[in-house]
Amino acid sequence: MLDLKKIILKGKQMRASDIHLTVGLAPIARVDGKLVKIPGFLPVDAHDLMEAVESIFAEYGIKRKAKEIDFSFPLEDLRIRANFYSERRNPALALRLITKKIRTIDELGLPQILKTFAEKDHGLVLVAGPTGSGKSTTLAALIDHINNRYAKHVITIEDPIEYVFETNRSLIHQREVGTDTESFADGLKYALRQDPDVILVGEMRDLETMALALTSAETGHLVFATVHTNSAASAPERIVDVFPAHQQKQVSLQLANTLVAVIFQRLIPKKDFGIVPVAEIMVATPAIRNLIREGKLHQIEGVMQASKNQGNILYDEALITTFLQGKITKETLIENIRNPQEVQKRLGWRI
Repeated sequence: MLDLKKIILKGKQMRASDIHLTVGLAPIARVDGKLVKIPGFLPVDAHDLMEAVESIFAEYGIKRKAKEIDFSFPLEDLRIRANFYSERRNPALALRLITKKIRTIDELGLPQILKTFAEKDHGLVLVAGPTGSGKSTTLAALIDHINNRYAKHVITIEDPIEYVFETNRSLIHQREVGTDTESFADGLKYALRQDPDVILVGEMRDLETMALALTSAETGHLVFATVHTNSAASAPERIVDVFPAHQQKQVSLQLANTLVAVIFQRLIPKKDFGIVPVAEIMVATPAIRNLIREGKLHQIEGVMQASKNQGNILYDEALITTFLQGKITKETLIENIRNPQEVQKRLGWRI
């Protein structure tokens, strides 16, 4: 019998961010970005894994409608985000371990300017980065900042719900795709009729969701959303390019008028153990809004470089600062830098 609870709690002891269960292999955890075996467990059996997952489905009323399914469930002081899928006709399970405690912007070590984004009355704030880069954790910190300071109505649309918020000063309604609403687009469309001040969209995956998010920001709401891009400066292009050519000019105007900021982040291994977020920040200054409006998106990074005093932080600059603070090693810095010339210019090293 597969003891899923025991595996998860052992992963927690190891400071795992994720656990993978694959038929024929012992459970594997991701610790500080690296995959390691969880000791003390036998290779996973297909029947046992199916039985363990079906037990969770039955306990929490989860209905499997497709070959892959996202779901979440609580376990002690954790919330588990899970994806159940098939590979080579065998079941497989990926688990993300999320602490129930929502860490603040300060506790996460994120730039203080993020607080000003959460204090806006309206506009669009994007959190970008690869999978597993802490986007959901940063969004939770932003919503928590609002919850602790302002009496606002917050609606989240998530797939699945990860962090669970407790009402403090704000009224928070959390809606899960597949359970509380059919899709991100449906959730957004109906959210506008639910008297929101703040809307969180777990992921902008398609044209309809992006169009509705822009409209929501344009009509006086503060909208938070995630996008998959490899830099803050490339986020506007990622959104505009989703739309047909004949709509791109209008979308560029909407984006220029509503964008507050883009936060791009990655999680980097710390010197001793653990991980540290490194955040690139693009503030939508008048100059950047103009570039978006005029379709000169390739010039955004240059303007960010020239307007650091307005809150813009380039990724390499943030990474070098993290190194100078003693949080990461020289080797980690060199492995993760985008432009090696920055290291030579700032630190005098030759790579």
